[in-house]
Amino acid sequence: MGYPMARHLLEAGHDVALWSHTAEKAKELATKGKGLFCETPRQVAENADVIFIIVGDTAMSEQVVFGENGLVHGAKSSAIIVDASTVAPSYSQRAAKALAEKGIQFMDAPCTGSRPGAEGGTLTFMVGGEEATFQSVKPFLEAMGKRLYYCGSIGMGMHAKLTQNLVLCNILQAFNEGLTLSTKAGVDPDLMLDILENSAAKSGLIAFKAPYVFRRDFSTNFSVKWMHKDIGLMLDSAKEKNVPVPLTALTHQIFQATISKGWGEDDICSTIKVLEDWAGIEVKRRQ
Repeated sequence: MGYPMARHLLEAGHDVALWSHTAEKAKELATKGKGLFCETPRQVAENADVIFIIVGDTAMSEQVVFGENGLVHGAKSSAIIVDASTVAPSYSQRAAKALAEKGIQFMDAPCTGSRPGAEGGTLTFMVGGEEATFQSVKPFLEAMGKRLYYCGSIGMGMHAKLTQNLVLCNILQAFNEGLTLSTKAGVDPDLMLDILENSAAKSGLIAFKAPYVFRRDFSTNFSVKWMHKDIGLMLDSAKEKNVPVPLTALTHQIFQATISKGWGEDDICSTIKVLEDWAGIEVKRRQ
């Protein structure tokens, strides 16, 4: 997602210093607009006033910010670091505190919209941090997304993102169970989807994902392994806040089962294959 997000910033005319775990991606993007290839996160910080991060998990974010040649070693005292990754809210709060001691501002701004949203510049950002800082980075966020939600203090953006993904993954699990059952019972999947679309069970997620399932297309927009990671963060947050989340715990196990079957790199809609395997049926379009 980081590649198209950075591309939108370049297309908007900004000077953009670029670093990636995959150096070739950053080198290629640096040939477009006012791009500058950097060999380390530290070099990015030395050449930027506002720094965006989007990586896979909490450990990656911590390494990019605080590790050897991390952002903290090159950032100016007035710099702003915006983490668009989905990571632990508690880490965001710790990072903000540590950076503030060096005069560096930090915001959590996880995004939703998956790869299509990043490509189209239509992401939704949920932002936590100082409101004045949010206002200063808003023009950059608007180059990458269409909806911006200011959620409050540090960590609140992450809590909002995890809540959104909690609802999403449990809706997906309900779809998996329902369509596996109805298909095995003999109801045509397309008919069942039409019924759902015209009932109180209507869901934008289901409307988007169901056609992929019906044609057995599990190419990745948002992979099982990364949602599995996010569900783990939900469970951690729920434990910290003393909130029971029994459905989410079960969904976490279905995602783990999908990974164990070797489908972790596939799209999240591939989780239906676990239930199909157990039930001895495939939910697919009738010929």
